Amino acid sequence: MSYARNIANDKGLTTRMFFTGLMLVVLWGILGAVLYAVGVGLALIVIIEAAVIFGQYWFSDKIALFSMNGREVSEQEAPQLHAMVARLCQMADMPKPRVAIADVDMPNAFATGRNPKAAVVCVTTGIQARLSDQELEAVLAHELSHVAHRDVAVMTIASSVGMIAGLLTRVAMWSSMFAGNDNNGGGAAAEGLIMLVSIVVYAISFLLTRALSRYRELAADRSGAILIGRPSVLAAALIKVTGDMSKIPQKDLRKAESFNAFFFTPAIAGKQGVSLSNLFSTRPTLEKRLEQLDELERKMGSAA
Repeated sequence: MSYARNIANDKGLTTRMFFTGLMLVVLWGILGAVLYAVGVGLALIVIIEAAVIFGQYWFSDKIALFSMNGREVSEQEAPQLHAMVARLCQMADMPKPRVAIADVDMPNAFATGRNPKAAVVCVTTGIQARLSDQELEAVLAHELSHVAHRDVAVMTIASSVGMIAGLLTRVAMWSSMFAGNDNNGGGAAAEGLIMLVSIVVYAISFLLTRALSRYRELAADRSGAILIGRPSVLAAALIKVTGDMSKIPQKDLRKAESFNAFFFTPAIAGKQGVSLSNLFSTRPTLEKRLEQLDELERKMGSAA
């Protein structure tokens, strides 16, 4: 269900979020069952899983802002930006989230937070310098759509199971390497089981979150474009930001790459088009996003 009265609920996104959430619960259960089978106490398993989920859920906004060198800004500090967000929220009939600015030249924006009431929308100084007011407003409409659809929290929690699976894989690998010949048969079998299951769980969670991420971007593009009534403006912003991304130093892009699932556009642009790499991408191709916006522009123009 949409958190904004004037941003329609996307049934496809809701279904995908439910399925992803259900599968992640199953994956959490599998990880817990394997740890229990090799001798880890049930209480410790519950504590570890609860701590990871709670940490990701409760502190996601603070972690994201800190990692991107972002800070919340008041209306006095950024009156124009606040005015844009307030106007869009009024149009969408939704509460206004907190507003932040990340002091980086990379042109991008993202929304984060454990729920719509605790959400924050952040833009970089790079995107502010490169886009017109109309284009920046279109990007903000896209990000507010993420908040309205509640997919930000789902993506935040979804990343936790992959993080634990990856950690368990490394722990099992290091343990087997350092144990060497001193490792008994039972210990080696337990480490092998943990490593195998963790790799499988990580791979499944990886594919699930990326498939959801790709669809949620298309959903946010649609909702944001409809909200402002000008899909072509959002398309222009997307083209401009994607083109300017190649001008950013690679070391800066690599630092931000881990946040690609939340960015308006990916920090490191790969080859567009149909390829196996698209299966592992957090974003639909640029061509697909522009094609959707172009079709939406035609439909809205003919209906006017």
